[in-house]
Amino acid sequence: MEREQPKIPFVGLHAHSVAGSVFDGFGYPQDHMDFAYENGMSALALTDHGNMNGMSYQVLHAKKMKTDGRNFKPIFGVEAYFVASIEEWRQEYDRIKEDKKQARKVINDTDKVETEDEDASKGKSKSVINSSGHLVLVAMNQVGLNNIFKIVSDSHQGDSFYRKPRLDYKLLKEYGEGVIASSACLGGVYAKDYWNNREEGEEAILEAMRTTTRRMIDCLGDRWYGELQWNNVPEQHELNKYVIEMHKEFGIELISTADSHYPSSAAWKDRELYKRLGWLGKSKVPEYMKSELPIDIDEMGMELYPKNGDQMWASYKKYSKECGVTYDDDLVYDSLVKTHWIANERIEDFMPDDTVRLPGFVIPDGETGEQTLVKESIAGLRKLGLSDNQEYIDRLKHELTVINNRGFSKYFLTMKAVSDKANEHMLAGPGRGSAAGSLVSYVLGITQVDPIKYGLLFSRFLRSDAKDYPDIDYDVSDAFGLKEILAKEWGETTVVPISNFNTLQLRSLIKDISKFYKVPFTEVNPVTGRMVKEATPKAKAKHGIRAGVYVPTFEEVMEYSESLNKFLKKYPHIKTHVEALVGQVRSTSRHAGGVVIGEDLDKYMPLICSGGVVQTPWSEGMNVRHLEPLGFIKFDILGLSTLEMIQSAVGHILKRHHGIENPTFQDIKRYYDEKLHPDKIDLNDQKVYKNIFHKGKFVGVFQFTNAGAQRLARKVKPKDIIDISAITSIYRPGPLSAGVDKSYVKAKKEQGSVTYLNDVVEEVTKETAGFMIFQEQIALLAHKLGKNISLEEGNKLRKLLTKKGTDKGVQEKEDIRQRFIEGCIDKSVDREAADALWRNFEYFSGYGFNKSHAVAYSILSFQCAWLLNYYPECWTAAFLDKEPEARKEAAISLAQKHGFHIKNININTSTAQWEIAKDGKTLIQPFNSIKGLGDKAIEQIINNRPFNTPEELLFNEDIAYSKLNKKALHALCLSGALDTLCDERFNGCKHFWMSCVQNKPKSVKKLLENIKEYSNEEDFSIEEKIEHVSSLTGIFPFDLIMTKTLRESIKRHAVPPIGAWDKKLGVAWFVPREIIPKVTKNGKLYWIVKVIDDASSTTSIKCWGIREGDQIHLNRPYAAKLDHSEDWGFSTRSIRHTFRLLG
Repeated sequence: MEREQPKIPFVGLHAHSVAGSVFDGFGYPQDHMDFAYENGMSALALTDHGNMNGMSYQVLHAKKMKTDGRNFKPIFGVEAYFVASIEEWRQEYDRIKEDKKQARKVINDTDKVETEDEDASKGKSKSVINSSGHLVLVAMNQVGLNNIFKIVSDSHQGDSFYRKPRLDYKLLKEYGEGVIASSACLGGVYAKDYWNNREEGEEAILEAMRTTTRRMIDCLGDRWYGELQWNNVPEQHELNKYVIEMHKEFGIELISTADSHYPSSAAWKDRELYKRLGWLGKSKVPEYMKSELPIDIDEMGMELYPKNGDQMWASYKKYSKECGVTYDDDLVYDSLVKTHWIANERIEDFMPDDTVRLPGFVIPDGETGEQTLVKESIAGLRKLGLSDNQEYIDRLKHELTVINNRGFSKYFLTMKAVSDKANEHMLAGPGRGSAAGSLVSYVLGITQVDPIKYGLLFSRFLRSDAKDYPDIDYDVSDAFGLKEILAKEWGETTVVPISNFNTLQLRSLIKDISKFYKVPFTEVNPVTGRMVKEATPKAKAKHGIRAGVYVPTFEEVMEYSESLNKFLKKYPHIKTHVEALVGQVRSTSRHAGGVVIGEDLDKYMPLICSGGVVQTPWSEGMNVRHLEPLGFIKFDILGLSTLEMIQSAVGHILKRHHGIENPTFQDIKRYYDEKLHPDKIDLNDQKVYKNIFHKGKFVGVFQFTNAGAQRLARKVKPKDIIDISAITSIYRPGPLSAGVDKSYVKAKKEQGSVTYLNDVVEEVTKETAGFMIFQEQIALLAHKLGKNISLEEGNKLRKLLTKKGTDKGVQEKEDIRQRFIEGCIDKSVDREAADALWRNFEYFSGYGFNKSHAVAYSILSFQCAWLLNYYPECWTAAFLDKEPEARKEAAISLAQKHGFHIKNININTSTAQWEIAKDGKTLIQPFNSIKGLGDKAIEQIINNRPFNTPEELLFNEDIAYSKLNKKALHALCLSGALDTLCDERFNGCKHFWMSCVQNKPKSVKKLLENIKEYSNEEDFSIEEKIEHVSSLTGIFPFDLIMTKTLRESIKRHAVPPIGAWDKKLGVAWFVPREIIPKVTKNGKLYWIVKVIDDASSTTSIKCWGIREGDQIHLNRPYAAKLDHSEDWGFSTRSIRHTFRLLG
């Protein structure tokens, strides 16, 4: 398409995108920039509502456009929300909050995306609290940009924020240097004067505008502009006339703007639908959002795309004629041309300062970062007793040289400061990712793994020739708590959480658009339920993936799902919208662990508020890298529940075995450092390997909670950390689909028969039975066998091997390949063998794993296994405490399977966490294992017990029944926690429940009346009791369905529970809990029956050949003759012939 050549010079100085104007702007900044360029413009300002979230897209795309030879100037700005005085606004807010009637109308909705309400924007909101005027601000230069950053940051904090950020004259005057401002749209500051004084007449409007003009000129001087817009809204033309009057009276310059909201003239309809999706599910929807989509653009009365000067002139002529308003053509023409002059003469051609921002307080006065890092590293080496070891000294010198040459000393010192602070309050992990390969990280205490001991490569973590920053992921037991501590001690504008921007996804989008077009949900739901399942096999086949989990992309689902294609063929308009809307921003959230750390960040980026938390305006992750290019380095502080479990288990150990009744964190840390730290624990303890990994006794062992990983461990029978590392590296979709697991198991069993190409190959791959499992092995082999291939080049090869085509990376790969072949030949390896080894590199590069990460995480797995082996009761109690609600039932089942007895919950003896009885084999179930029972209710119970009668529980003056409410009592009663209070006055538990809970009495008199009224009630049925106890506590009550006689009979006949399956016997007993009907590819019915046994082992049985009349009774004991395989589990061909109901 040939680029437009408009006659009238014009630049859009008011534009919105989806990045910052959620459910109002449509299309990402780059879409707007590309269209503006093709439409003949040389620049475009981005001025999203109240934030600058799209600026990172602007910067990155402007650089790309320049590289492509397209000269286009990004202009950085914001359309802020303006009130005259924050102080006066806050006083009014406080007054309304004190008035209970008015306060009910004020909802502090800080954790939701503020969908732009055009009625409110146009001054039609009657709420003083929610009212504000728009004000467009653009930066003339770096000073102006930093001032806008500060304005936006301040407007999102403290008194300035309620539902939306606000600035006032005071803030504008303080930070007005280098800033150009204009009066915005029908929701702007002049428009606010117009709407507020409209009923009082023209002079009242003009007087209000004069006051605004004087104050704006006082703040900005000649950088204050009156803004004209062109549409067929009559009030817009009235406003235009008043703005022109300000030009005449005060001499302020005028500009015209397109106020663009979507990236092309054709995108208006998608934007209209996108706006309506933003109001779905909200209680108060504006009337104009309830209507159907307009048929054509003329019905809209405005065109909000990045117009060029000629299109702006046409809009002016068209809409002024339609509204019967005449203007001075020369004045309007000048207002168009003025934008071009501002963009090219007043606004500098600059990119935001991308100086790296890291805290200075990590470096002592009088020292450089390099000096401090060297000093701290040497001190750490001495502390470890390694300062006389030449290998460590040489490695440390090399790493420090690379780090300091690349200017990363302050980064490592900042990470050390984070680590030091963490170690004062919580346990940190041994290491995560490639950082575990750094000796500097180890001696600084950032990681706990000696990289030389395990052959971990620094160049896998940091290369001297790379350009990106290092990335240290840091695991702690309480990430949220650590970030709070850091923010409190270092400042909220020093430690800032990183934002994530959630986007519209295919499934929900199809449902929402179909709902808008009134397509029956009965037609939509089957499609959205099947589409991913239909697309996945074909998508996996395309990528050659034969095992593991794979989530198909949006494009793959659209291509491969037959149901979806059929649906979209029937509703082509829905397909059009879906393709346009998928990936548009839906909401703002926070990165799981990422923070930016740097002093006074509010001066260098426009901070935003989301969910009441101040966070970055830009994101950094797998899909976007927007912080680092602008000079902000991400620190990943990640919560790992395994570390919580270790911390809790050590607490139990100190309490049970060391006589410390209430262990402090310092006590726990001391024990960890002495017994569990990787430098102290015996990582070759064969008892641990045999009892846990060989026997498959995995109770909450990190990385071995999956049945497949457990099976692989039992087959491999690991004997050291590298063996565990190999297992966890192999147990991933890529290696599994390539069958590496089977080959590796075979090689481990027949290690004597493994042959190696030469001594070098043996040296590098012997630890993994001749296989290349770790990425570092490719780097080492390339370095040791190739000709003049450095270790850094070897590590770079890891990425180059995936390159295809003709780009620079492919040429570089070919150069290394040639040198590798030459080196092999020089070392007496023939060309054919060298070529075969290179092909192995290419094959293994697709699924090779990071050895540094694998080793660090395997040490963590071993720490769990060590605790389980030597202190099983302490580890199991910690495991049960930390498992989430969704997995609680399975966790309790696992504990019972491994021989622990679970003592039922009791109102007078249970506590807030799992406790261990004196016998060491009984675990006392806590209150927090009851679903629906909150911490506040538990606190009331513990603080006010014992309770000997229902009256003492129900009518206690010290109990806050707003916390121990009816819902909490309901959960306590049905879970069996109140059984000891059910005295002789009650006929059974149901009578007790009806009298004390369901119709909760407010007095003793009412309780006695209830007991009498419900005296016909007796006990719950067995089915009801099973449902209550199992659903609320996660424990199946076997004593309700299995008599002593039945148990003795099962024992006499030597029928094992299904969890103790005996392959030779081929028979087991179990209790079916759920039946899931399925259909084979041939249309034949089969069932998946989920079952449990009295050790709470849970598994599934595939029941083939289901016929009409077949029946299984849930929650009743059965014995069955079953088939079983390691890969496919349990199955049977006919339940009529193999299943027998017991009792």
